[in-house]
This record gives sequence, structure tokens and C-alpha cells, in this order.
Amino acid sequence: MRKIRFPAELAYLTALVMLAFAVAMTAASDLGVSMIVAPAYILSLKIDALTFGQSEYIVQGLLFIAFCLLMRRVKAVYFSAFLTGLIYGAVLDFWRLVIPHFNPAVTPIGSLGLPLRILYFIGGTILCAVCIALFFHTYLYPQIYDFFVKGVSARYGLNRTRFKIAYDAAFLAAACAMSLLLFRKFVGVGVGTLITTAVNGVLIGFFDKLFEKHFDFSPLLPRFAARFALDERA
Repeated sequence: MRKIRFPAELAYLTALVMLAFAVAMTAASDLGVSMIVAPAYILSLKIDALTFGQSEYIVQGLLFIAFCLLMRRVKAVYFSAFLTGLIYGAVLDFWRLVIPHFNPAVTPIGSLGLPLRILYFIGGTILCAVCIALFFHTYLYPQIYDFFVKGVSARYGLNRTRFKIAYDAAFLAAACAMSLLLFRKFVGVGVGTLITTAVNGVLIGFFDKLFEKHFDFSPLLPRFAARFALDERA
């Protein structure tokens, strides 16, 4: 079967914009954001001066340092992943500003009807998985969260889906610890967070295989793409 052409550059832009939309959607559901963004979300709830997007810069910056240590080197192109994170944070704040249901200043957290909150949670969770799977098929580096999985699994020859599941569980533990430490109760972490932790890796693996089967993600700029290769095994 002939594959559908979907340039890697377009996959990157689509994933970047829609991932921020999906995260804003799950935050609006107030059923618990994904374990990956939960630390940044909790930090933004604790410190009023920080937006959700700005808190992402802090968390992803720390994760970027850990990534470089595990990769045992620092390459200039790695910083493009941090740039992706900066853009993602800005787009996330944009969606939360312009869409009334996503803006906590307009629609207080938890004030939406339960059916709509459930719909936002399900839609956001599925869309997040689609976007992360898209990031795996573009040479341009995704935000640090997903770049960490892509780079470290490639560096050490790990199964990407299994590593993603373990990675998600580690973030869940960190989010729970932050919530209890900062608020003495679970804030930003809920039943939705547990559900996402259980199904996220599986959903991403499903869409990853689906995209590989039906789409051709060849880059429009192959020489430029070669600069971003991650086939390093020191």
C-alpha cells in the first residue's frame, strides 16, 4: 500500500501547536493533567507570578541538563529542543488566554459541567498521544519531555514504548511528591493523571505504528535534517 506523504517539517509544526492545545484542554477538564506536565502545572498553581507555559521552561530546563548528562555530550543542535519547549510554552499560554473554557481567569477551574470535563479529558489525552507520536517521526527535535525519550532510548538501544511507560511512571511519582509537599494534598493530580499514566505509552505506541504504516515522513530538507541525527552510541 502506498504511503501518504506528510513532510517531517509539517509533522513538527502540527505536533507543536496541537500538543499545546491538548494540554490546555486536559487542564481545563480538572480531572488531572498528564503526569508529564503535572510538575510544571503544580508549580504554576503554587507561584502566581508564573504562567503554566513559564513553569514549563523551568521544568524542561532541568530535564535538559539531565538529558545532556545521560547523552554524555552537549551538541549545539540539542538546544533546538529547548527552543521547541519555549515555543510550546508560549503557544500553551496563548490557547489558555484566547479560549474562554481554557482560561482560568474566565472559567474557574472545575466550574464546567462534568460531561464536558470528561470530553475535554478524553479528547486531550488522545490528541496528546497523537502529537507525541508525530514528534517521533520528525527530525526536528520535540520539546525536552519527548526529546528525552527519543534521544535516550536511541542512545542506549532501549525499546521506545517500554521506556516511555517507565518514564511516565517516574513523572507521576514526582508530581505526587510535589503536590503533597507544596499543598499538603493532591492538586493538579487526579484520577485522570492515573488513567493517562496507564494508557499514554500504549496510545503513543499505537499511533506510532499507525503512522509508520500509512505515512511517509520524509523531510523536505534532507541535508538540513541530517544535522539532527541521533544515531550516537559513544
